Amino acid sequence: MSENQETMTGKTRIQMAMRRKKTDRVPWVPFVGVHGGYLVDMPADDYLRDSNAIIAGVDKAIDLYQPDGIPVVFDLQVEAEALGCHLQWAKDNPPAVVSHPLADGIGIADLPELNPGSGRIPVCMEATSILRKKHPDIALYGLITGPFTLALHLAGTNIFMQMMESPDEAHTLMEYCHGISCNMASWYMEAGCDVIAVVDPMTSQIDPASFEMFVAPAVTKLFDMVRDRNKLSSFFVCGFAQQNVPAMAACKPNNVSIDENIPLSFVRETAEEHQISFGGNLKLTSVLSMGSTKEVEMHTLETLEEGGDTGFILAPGCDLVMETPIENLQAVTRVVSDPYHREFVKTLQAAPVIEEVQDLSERWQDDKVIIDVITLDASSCAPCQYMVEAMELASRPYGNKLQCNEFSIKNKEGLRMMKALGVKNVPVTVMDGEILFVSQIPPAREIEKAIQKKLAAKNLL
Repeated sequence: MSENQETMTGKTRIQMAMRRKKTDRVPWVPFVGVHGGYLVDMPADDYLRDSNAIIAGVDKAIDLYQPDGIPVVFDLQVEAEALGCHLQWAKDNPPAVVSHPLADGIGIADLPELNPGSGRIPVCMEATSILRKKHPDIALYGLITGPFTLALHLAGTNIFMQMMESPDEAHTLMEYCHGISCNMASWYMEAGCDVIAVVDPMTSQIDPASFEMFVAPAVTKLFDMVRDRNKLSSFFVCGFAQQNVPAMAACKPNNVSIDENIPLSFVRETAEEHQISFGGNLKLTSVLSMGSTKEVEMHTLETLEEGGDTGFILAPGCDLVMETPIENLQAVTRVVSDPYHREFVKTLQAAPVIEEVQDLSERWQDDKVIIDVITLDASSCAPCQYMVEAMELASRPYGNKLQCNEFSIKNKEGLRMMKALGVKNVPVTVMDGEILFVSQIPPAREIEKAIQKKLAAKNLL
């Protein structure tokens, strides 16, 4: 029987869109993570440890935003914590990994055994099971940490050197992380998830050859396993990972999802070529978090028109900022679900937001080199965290000859710096006003070379 607007549920809409079949409208998936804590007035560090709170937060999000699909938990540190990584908790973000067992001399064989009772995994699975029963018509997404990002959590930035100098060891680690990802995917599917989303943001930090050598074999087998279980899969990356999108699509997920760093038109063309679906890429901070409802509606309309009506799923580029205004997300829902409202929005002219460009002429100093790392937020974004860590580590031997700063575009100061420096993608490293490393963490020797060049120019070596 054919589906129509009267009978099509959100779950059906997601399933059909992921199979590139026509739907009555574009599906909408708000990536509600710690924003669920905001909805139930609970800090992130408490929310992510409490299955009842997660259930209440997702319930509230479903009621407010009328999504077609929704993640149960958006926390890429669950597996790492269960495997022995120490976390630094925050009130308004998911936790950050602050220790790397494999970098401290522990071998893979010595890591804790992962099972359904490890760490906070029972919290995630209990929430999934209950939400499945409460919302049978919503597509539940089980978000798992991608193998490469998990490898970074376990081994730290040593993995980049290992890939070049000890590829067999890197392959062994990736195979181990693949096994962890398969276990998590299986437990989420058993608990009732319809879609397994492999979230691997650190793949934005490597080139296509490294991706195909180290990442593709692991994730391809993972997507095959999900397909064999008659479930759907999504491959989600954030950051400027455009160079890897074709390789991601070739891994045969049902869907690739991206953020605002990658043009949606490019992803659409790639998805069509590989006959898979695609999702994204509503602007997380500058529009959804900081924009007016009018700006949100205009941006949503533009994104819908760019995505088209076949195989496209509308979503933010990443985990929603915790205090994203409720009215802004409801504005997205109105544009997506109400064709009359869409027509109304089409008649409006978006008022341009014009900010005076910040004067940086007095920022650069003769007695030191200024390193500015522009990030989404190093406390919640893994690529941002490791970019900042790499720059801070490289800066230490030079003492006060270097000043390393982070500017998060989650706040207006960061956005002003981004505009003044001419930055288009994050994370990015800028030295004395020169954009040097865009969305890829270079080897330590390249950072050292760039620092010494800047120091030499000021006679500081």
